[in-house]
Amino acid sequence: MANLKELRGRINSVKSTRKITQAMKMVAAAKLRRAQQQAEAARPYAERMARMLASLGQAVAGNPDAPKLLVGSGGDRTHLLIVVSGERGLAGAFNTNVGRFARNRIRELEAQGKTVKVLAVGRKGAAYLKREFASRIVGEVSFQGKKRVGFEEAQEIATRVTAMLEAGEFDVCTLVFNHFRNVISQVPTAQQLIPAELPAAKEAAEAPGEVGAWYEYEPDEATILAQILPKNLAIQIYRAILDSTAGFYGSQMNAMDNATRNAGEMINKLTLTYNRTRQANITSELIEIISGAEAL
Repeated sequence: MANLKELRGRINSVKSTRKITQAMKMVAAAKLRRAQQQAEAARPYAERMARMLASLGQAVAGNPDAPKLLVGSGGDRTHLLIVVSGERGLAGAFNTNVGRFARNRIRELEAQGKTVKVLAVGRKGAAYLKREFASRIVGEVSFQGKKRVGFEEAQEIATRVTAMLEAGEFDVCTLVFNHFRNVISQVPTAQQLIPAELPAAKEAAEAPGEVGAWYEYEPDEATILAQILPKNLAIQIYRAILDSTAGFYGSQMNAMDNATRNAGEMINKLTLTYNRTRQANITSELIEIISGAEAL
C-alpha cells in the first residue's frame, strides 16, 4: 500500500492534469462555435455548386472535348486520395477514424489491382498512413501554426491536384474527410471529385427547388464549366477542411470532458484511499500508545 506522501503526490498530480483538461475543453468549445458556424455556412454554397455542376455537366459529359475536371482522364487505373485530418491529437478517435477509413479504402482499391496515391492534408493523417503506406504518399499539406485556414489554402491544393491531373498522374480523385454532423458525430466520408459524380437526369429533375426547371446558359455550357470546375474543386476541398476542423474541436471537447470527469473520479478514489490509510495509521499509533501505557 502507498504511504501518505505518495498518495498526496498522486492526488496533486491528478488535480494538475484535471486543470489542464478543463482548460483544453473550454478552449475547444470556444473554437468549436466559430468552426461550426463556418462549416454550416459553407455547406449550402458547396451543395448548390455541386447541383449546378451536375446540371451543366450532363450537357457536355458525352463530348470528346469535355474538361478533364468533369470526366477525368477516361481511365480507372490510378486513384488519388486526398485525406483530410487534424493537425494535433488529444481528440479521441477523430484522427484514427479517418485514417482507418482511408487505410481500408486503399486496401480495397489495391485488392482490385488499382494504383493508389495519397495527398495528406493534416499532420496526424499523414503520420497514421505512413506506418503502412509511406510509399503511396505523394505530398503532405500542413496548416500547423495557422490560426485560421482560408479559402486560399484550399485553392492551392486544388491547383496542385489540377496540375497532377493535367500531367496524367492519376485518373480518379477522391476526397476523404470527417463529415461534421454535430458535436458528438463526425462520420468518415469519401466524396469523388474527379470525374465529377453526375446524378441521373431524373434525380436532377427531382432535386429540391428544381422540379420541372429548365435553364438556358449564356455563354455556352463549356465556357461556364471552364470557370466553374476549378472553383468547384477548391470549394469542395475547403468544405471538407471546414468540416474536419469543426469535427476536430467537437471531438476534442468531448475527449477533454471525459478526461476531466475521469480525473475527478480518480481524485475521489485516491482521496478515499488517503483518508483510510491516514485513519489506519492513527488507529495503529493509538493502539501502540495504549499498549505502552498498559505495560507500565
